[in-house]
Amino acid sequence: MVSIEHVAHKILTYIPYVLVLVDMRYEGVTCGRDGSVDNHMEMGKKLLAAGQLADALSHFHAAVDGDPKNYMAFYRRATVFLAMGKSKSALPDLSRVIELKPDFTSARLQRGNLLLKQGRLDEAESDFKKVLKSHPSDKDEREAQSQLTKSDEIQRLVAQARSSYSSQDYVTATVQLDTIIETCVWDVTSREMRAECFIQMGEMGKAISDLKAASKLKNDNTQAFYKLSNIYYNLGDHEMSLNEVRECLKLDPDHKQCYSHYKQVKKLNKQIQSAEELIQEQRYEEAVSKYETVMKTEPKVHQFSLLAKGRICHALAQGQHGSKAISVCSEVLESDPENVNVLKDRAEAFIQDEQYEEAIRDYETAAKHSENDRQIKEGMDKAQRLLKQSLRRDYYKILGVKRNAQKKEIIKAYRKLAQQWHPDNFQNPEEKKKAEKRFIDIAQAKEVLTDPEMRTKFDHGEDPMDPESQQSHHQNFHGGHSGFNPFGSGPFNFKFNFN
Repeated sequence: MVSIEHVAHKILTYIPYVLVLVDMRYEGVTCGRDGSVDNHMEMGKKLLAAGQLADALSHFHAAVDGDPKNYMAFYRRATVFLAMGKSKSALPDLSRVIELKPDFTSARLQRGNLLLKQGRLDEAESDFKKVLKSHPSDKDEREAQSQLTKSDEIQRLVAQARSSYSSQDYVTATVQLDTIIETCVWDVTSREMRAECFIQMGEMGKAISDLKAASKLKNDNTQAFYKLSNIYYNLGDHEMSLNEVRECLKLDPDHKQCYSHYKQVKKLNKQIQSAEELIQEQRYEEAVSKYETVMKTEPKVHQFSLLAKGRICHALAQGQHGSKAISVCSEVLESDPENVNVLKDRAEAFIQDEQYEEAIRDYETAAKHSENDRQIKEGMDKAQRLLKQSLRRDYYKILGVKRNAQKKEIIKAYRKLAQQWHPDNFQNPEEKKKAEKRFIDIAQAKEVLTDPEMRTKFDHGEDPMDPESQQSHHQNFHGGHSGFNPFGSGPFNFKFNFN
């Protein structure tokens, strides 16, 4: 059995060798790390020169991690960030360079330029003044002096813009802020102030543009998202309003204003989606009711009332309620006379109400604002055919029924008129002759309107009983069409066909 003393002796004899190996391993790592940083720096420079920014950035990341005190690694990485348009990331690296090497003029000049673009004017001026005191090259001196002068001018404009804004002179403030933002393109404060000016001036599109930029330039900018959501809401764009308020709540789930607004927008959005689903399912009366609920949910925002009435107009037109549709559509067009969809819906309603000239006028107006719209062209063609047809023989008018009348209504009207105008009811030759013609028109009207195929042709502007355009129907009629000819044998031996 091996003694404990023997084992201990063996272990002690190996300790010097282990220490040597550890020391060698440590030296190898150190040498490898220094070499690795140099390699990464060299490769990063080559890739940067070749325009391979993402790969260059990876190498400079590795160089910074390998040597956190290598100011050139930070500077090179900042250069790549700037080339990639990531100024936010470049700024901390430039600050680290200046911290490690305070006399690095190029880094300080670049930082001053970034600070100026961000609207951090006092900090930018400090950097430009330090550059001028550091005995810079002629080029750097000229740039620093130019930027310092520009910064002084911006300082003056900022004071003027604030004064104009406080005096509610929004037009003047906007002009001043335009000049500021030309230089300070990433200045969140100036953009937010200009957005407020645009809101007060009613230029919501421009306000949206500035607020969207502000939401990206400033981290956790919940107020920008809240304002965006409100602007979209007042414009009647419930979907965009909901998107923006959700962004606010992602940043701060407990934001009171955003949460309260979110509940309102979500409720309204759900009602509108439900109404649109009903329209898709052709449940038009229910859709009308749902859009009436939308107007009750948000009675103060005019755009939502217009939206709801516009869709009610559409649902009524699709549901063949022409007269009601015309009334609602006309109300919308008073506020929004160039609304193409409402113009098309009212035109369709006019057709249903047999007001063909009015329908043509609406289609012509719609066509001015929406070229190459297939629905407008087809609707115009239909209205023109029906107008032409109405000037000739109109089977609906002959029977005294609406264009959307059901078969039962048509047969009922036919029976009543056929009994009234039967030639046997008239003794005077002239009256009998007139009755014969009237009776034939009534019979033809019943024939066309109770036959689905013939009725479809008539509704599309064709007359199935026209000898010129429908020769086959004409021949069938003279050949004794069993379902149409109201006469039997003999000059006045009339027979009814009430089926």
